[in-house]
Amino acid sequence: MTRVTAADLAVARKVLQTEAAAILALVDRLDDRFDHAVRLLLDCRGRVIVTGMGKSGLVSRKIAATLASTGTPAFFLHPAEAVHGDLGVIQGDDVVVALSNSGETGELVRLLETIKRLGARLVTICGNPASTLAQASDVALDCHVSEEACPLNLMPTASTTAALALGDALAMTVLVAKGFREEDFANLHPGGKLGKRLMRVGQLMTSGDKVPTVSPQTSIEDVVGEMSRQGLGMTCVVDDGRLAGVITDGDLRRYMRASVNLAGRTAGDIMTRNPVTIGRGMLAVEALRILEQRKITSIVVVDDQKRVEGVVHLHDLWRTQMF
Repeated sequence: MTRVTAADLAVARKVLQTEAAAILALVDRLDDRFDHAVRLLLDCRGRVIVTGMGKSGLVSRKIAATLASTGTPAFFLHPAEAVHGDLGVIQGDDVVVALSNSGETGELVRLLETIKRLGARLVTICGNPASTLAQASDVALDCHVSEEACPLNLMPTASTTAALALGDALAMTVLVAKGFREEDFANLHPGGKLGKRLMRVGQLMTSGDKVPTVSPQTSIEDVVGEMSRQGLGMTCVVDDGRLAGVITDGDLRRYMRASVNLAGRTAGDIMTRNPVTIGRGMLAVEALRILEQRKITSIVVVDDQKRVEGVVHLHDLWRTQMF
């Protein structure tokens, strides 16, 4: 097998350094133009249409996906296909975001007449502020790089990395300005590992007949029996339909170590009153945080009347493979 040489590693390091420098150079270029672009996206009543050719097209797809996944209706439009029948997707209340390093990409330039005629707004991310695209834009974001990371200074590398980073900066600024929250992200990402991490407690909890439940008058012997049958290491103590307390395996062990005579005692005698509870709408990640902070293995889910709806156990979180 061919070994990686010091010269190979030097090339790789140079690529990373060049691309990192291209991104850092953008920081000082963020000015009123960037704010204007953010405002256009925030005020957009239609869709954000992101477009670009070649490598810029690939970056455009990612930017559109990022916007869409964070609450901004957005999609990618291939400029070559647009001029062959797909121009109808552009409407007057849309914002078009066009990526072109040169700012002279023919397929994009041919879209200008339609964009202007319809009254859609145009944001460009390009490397030439004096280009045709930049000059025709409502706002042009300067994304030029001093050199490509390609050793031949030909292949789009640093320029596409910078464009992607600037698109991410735009999308994340819009996200914050909209007040986009974890809950919103969860609603848009029901599948995959991210979706599992952002599932609601109500989707994961043990509920119904599987929730261990006793009354305050239940004998300790029957409390142990209920806990053993349900296998959650705890039981809810319910009085008049509402949660009165909880009893855990740990509670029982502490009484035994203290040589307390449990004969004749009831659940109401040993339960922990006013236990920590959560609502079914809480995110699973937040429930996990509470379990870890409190150093407990389960927590009761109740409604606003303190009626028991379920129990979330660490096992419920683990079996989803969310962490």
